[in-house]
Amino acid sequence: MCWRVSWWLAPTLAWFLLASAATHAEDALSFLPDSGDANLTFYLDNDLFANEDGNYSNGVRLSWISGRRDPEEFGWLQRQLHGLTGDEQSRKLLRRLSGFDDPDQLEYSYGFSLTQLMFTPEDLLALRAPDGERPYAAWLGVDISLHVKDDRALNSISLAIGTTGKYAFGKEVQDLVHDILGYDKFQGWDSQIAGEATLNLYSTQRRRLTVIAPNEDTFAVDGFYEWRLALGNYFTGASVGGLVRFGWNLPLSFSDARLSAVAYSHQPFTAAREDVSGLSWYGIAGFLVTGVVHDITLDGPVFSRYDSEVTSRAVVAEVYAGFGVSIGRWNLSYVHTFRTKEFKGQHDAPVFGSATIGYRI
Repeated sequence: MCWRVSWWLAPTLAWFLLASAATHAEDALSFLPDSGDANLTFYLDNDLFANEDGNYSNGVRLSWISGRRDPEEFGWLQRQLHGLTGDEQSRKLLRRLSGFDDPDQLEYSYGFSLTQLMFTPEDLLALRAPDGERPYAAWLGVDISLHVKDDRALNSISLAIGTTGKYAFGKEVQDLVHDILGYDKFQGWDSQIAGEATLNLYSTQRRRLTVIAPNEDTFAVDGFYEWRLALGNYFTGASVGGLVRFGWNLPLSFSDARLSAVAYSHQPFTAAREDVSGLSWYGIAGFLVTGVVHDITLDGPVFSRYDSEVTSRAVVAEVYAGFGVSIGRWNLSYVHTFRTKEFKGQHDAPVFGSATIGYRI
């Protein structure tokens, strides 16, 4: 059974529930070190926004990112990631690629996240995914990230540890949600991609894009273009893409429009102007093209024998569009994504929606 929820009602309902859950986020995270401008964000990807129930079925992510930090305060793991950020303590090649001109102008922050991803075929009664449909798979993981920025570039390094298989709890979470909503359950979780511990390293660089400079109470167009590298047994590949915002009273801080391994809400670049405090509203549009070397949710585990019966495509492209609203410390957004087919022989290309709610602590 497809989740028959209209495309406009679904994100509205999601925002209401997420806002209720995040009301006391600042008190709940009081144990985390904070020097101001930290951000807590909840991401929800789901194909119910497109009246579908299959392929990329659901994704949830809770992320926290600090305000500006002194690198001298970094812990051991953050110090290891520091050498990959492209600043003056990195290798010469990384420094050349980083785009940082003045090391004295750099700002540092770090983040943590918890993420669960879930994939199913479209036929919920099949004990194994039928030909042309995605195999059952789930992933659950945590990551630590380090971010370095100046007024025109942002470099992010993320180290993610997780697992596929039964300990990713895809079946349990989906069954619980279907029980609550009164929907039929998917029957084939016993055939999901085999369990494997995963370790992944992600590197992302974003460059500022300003078409019409933002000023308070005026129309503006901004955004970024980016490249990403991923290396590990969960996912290995490279991506290029970009995001554009266009609207009134654009805030300095904004969230990644969709859940990803590097998705956070924060101010991606330093800026001379003050951030806006009133109502901001804007449109969002973007694209991403990814070259895929290995995707564990399609190709199966690296270190154990398992035939997923599908082969991932070498190139996957996607476009997305939606809108965002910022009110004081709160940031809300929704985008709709259209993705090309992800594996050879796939019947239907994935379509899903992404809702985010962020709060600046």
